[in-house]
Amino acid sequence: MPAVNTEQQVLSADFLKTIPTSPGVYLMHNRAGKVIYVGKALDLRKRLASYARVQGAAHAKTAVMVSRIARVETILTRTEKEALLLESSLIKEHRPRYNVILRDDKNYPLIKVTVGETWPRVVMTRRRLKDKSRYFGPFSSPSAMWSTIRLLQSLFPLRRCKGAEVEKRSRPCLNYQMKQCPGVCLGLADPDHYQEMVRDVLLVLEGRNRELAHKLKEKMALAVSRLQFEEAALYRDQLRALTETLEKQIVAGDAALELDVFGLVRQGPSVAVSVISVRHGRVLGQQVFFLAEPVGEDSEVLAESVKRYYEEADFIPREILLPMLPDDQQLLGDWLSERKGQGVAFKVPVRGDKTRLLDMALANARQVFSERDKKEKSWEVLTASLEKTLHLGRRPERIECLDISNISGQQAVGALVCFEKGEKAGKRYRHFKIRTVAGPDDYRMMAEVLERRFTRGVAEDDLPDLLMLDGGKGQLHVALDLVRRFGLAERIELVGIAKERGEEGEKLFRPGRKNAILLPRHSPLLLFLMRIRDESHRYGVTFHRKLRSKAAFTSELDTIAGIGPRRKKKLLQTFGSLAQLRKATVDELAAVPGISPDLARSIHDSLRKPAPPAITHEP
Repeated sequence: MPAVNTEQQVLSADFLKTIPTSPGVYLMHNRAGKVIYVGKALDLRKRLASYARVQGAAHAKTAVMVSRIARVETILTRTEKEALLLESSLIKEHRPRYNVILRDDKNYPLIKVTVGETWPRVVMTRRRLKDKSRYFGPFSSPSAMWSTIRLLQSLFPLRRCKGAEVEKRSRPCLNYQMKQCPGVCLGLADPDHYQEMVRDVLLVLEGRNRELAHKLKEKMALAVSRLQFEEAALYRDQLRALTETLEKQIVAGDAALELDVFGLVRQGPSVAVSVISVRHGRVLGQQVFFLAEPVGEDSEVLAESVKRYYEEADFIPREILLPMLPDDQQLLGDWLSERKGQGVAFKVPVRGDKTRLLDMALANARQVFSERDKKEKSWEVLTASLEKTLHLGRRPERIECLDISNISGQQAVGALVCFEKGEKAGKRYRHFKIRTVAGPDDYRMMAEVLERRFTRGVAEDDLPDLLMLDGGKGQLHVALDLVRRFGLAERIELVGIAKERGEEGEKLFRPGRKNAILLPRHSPLLLFLMRIRDESHRYGVTFHRKLRSKAAFTSELDTIAGIGPRRKKKLLQTFGSLAQLRKATVDELAAVPGISPDLARSIHDSLRKPAPPAITHEP
């Protein structure tokens, strides 16, 4: 049973004496109680003592982390391998700031093959779920991903209809008529042939194109020998398309080559990691990750990166190329070999084709920093233009935009989106259901949302530099009143953006300025602000539609205790509509099978209650 140490002293000699010299995991907490780092050690006392001695520029990042530690918690394990597994589990749970957390710079798309379904499909997704499906990617280029899907659809016409279960149809869909679906919904598809197509799809996505090409050649020859020339022509076309795809792929070595290549490049406190996947002698794809401030030497960061990467990977190759040997290479190699079911080797190439693959991975990692530098320079130019054009007090690093969505006041919501340094900050997006305003009154709805936003923002010291309003002078005045009431006039800048009819286009409104600011239609600054406004509109409309859809499928019966889907269905079948149900007497309701006299009285009273008065918001 693991032991937990909750000593309050931090890395002092007295505290270290209480730490055992056995294997285990340590969690470092800051003053707010948040876990900021999780590590493992064969000797906990020795490992924690090393943190008390960090000094110098080489350990600057570690020293910063140590200065923020308020409490250290230790969990003992029987072996170092147990510590490795527990460390991984705790990092997933707490996602500490100073640990290696592999995140793509972008939310790249994946190809998903729903092999867990009776009739599998090939679909695009951006989320890797823990289901029975197979995932391939991510694809750094969406166009490359869609090209792959189109190739698969032309080679192997699997069903494209949505849903895990296939609904029976009386008439064929358009895909069937175009010979792009085998007619699963009509019961025309042969299950064995369908599953064979799914296996062929997996061969393509796994990079085993040569194997599939050989298989298609055999099928074509067999069809010709049987004088089935139409079928042979189909295999010929599939083989031709597959050959063209093979010619476009980068050849990395012989057909048996199967490995992953890690590149790691450090720039100041930050690290970029690139992973190239080689399957059957061809480069299948690559992923890049940016680590803002990982703690540890490069060999430690590399070891953590390898662990995090293969925790989620569907496939582990027999060989992994690295720019240096990772920390705890023996333990890490044993863990990977155990997961794969056969030996996994780490290699640092010094010559030959594998060296060129490593150079490619390192070049891809350097490109991460190059792209980030370009983004930062572009943002500096844009924010300087924003400051000058709108006459702001300072350059806005964080911009929020508020949009109100409703139809005649129904299902009204406020949508707040956030951009930081020109990029979406999705974790800061917020929806607000309007609580105090009845009827179509955008101004009072905006006032309610801003009051709630500023109340929380002041309490948590979490406020934007620039707040945009989707609207003109009226919306701007509402926001200005709230900013002054909360004493934030010196903290938050305001701007309204409104669409105007005619040739004037978009207008920008600022407090204290009588006339609107007009920018050229193709001004980068205007396009940037329009992008933020459109994102808030998209975010709000999506939530608004969700509420409308939910309201369309609910009724007053759903609020009555004791009425579930079956009783609701029985009541509506008996009386025909909710209007007729309201007119029913208690005895008539009690006569419905499954409705007791007490429940009938409850239904009768609930449906005949007068509607509550509309809630209004006094100015």
